Amino acid sequence: MRRFTDGFYGYAVALFVCLGAAGLFLLVAPQGRQEHIPRREYTITVANFGRAVPYQVWAPRQDPAGWVPNSNRIAKGENGAQVLYLGYATAKREHAMLAQSDEKPAAGFASRMANTDKAIGTQQVAGQPWERRFREDKKQRSLVRVLPDVTLVVTGTADWPELGELAATLQQRAKG
Repeated sequence: MRRFTDGFYGYAVALFVCLGAAGLFLLVAPQGRQEHIPRREYTITVANFGRAVPYQVWAPRQDPAGWVPNSNRIAKGENGAQVLYLGYATAKREHAMLAQSDEKPAAGFASRMANTDKAIGTQQVAGQPWERRFREDKKQRSLVRVLPDVTLVVTGTADWPELGELAATLQQRAKG
């Protein structure tokens, strides 16, 4: 028995046993090849945000087909304003996010969310004009709509039609 545990042969046997065990483990271990994007329900976050702010909150009527809501949170913005973030993996598996706040100045909030203050045109969404912004180094596109009581920013790496699709689903929720 000693000759199997000493010297080069002992090392070779131990290495072979370890490699065999690792191979067996890889053979029997489940290997998911399917995409998994965690789904995060946002209705409670939207309701809590609606109770915390003095205006009617905007939220998607329903999620666009094939999109997965994967993040949501309420955070403090500038000057103590509340900010609602709803994030999605789009049907093309890009990122899109809705951010909204009554933060003042509205232009400052929009520029911070879009990572740029340069407008490159407008896009009609459900009959309403949204300002387009683009930051090339981040591949970030943004649609901005400044309303009297709230600023809406739909932003992400998604293309313009996908961002427009999310913006088109937005509707005001009843207060309270």
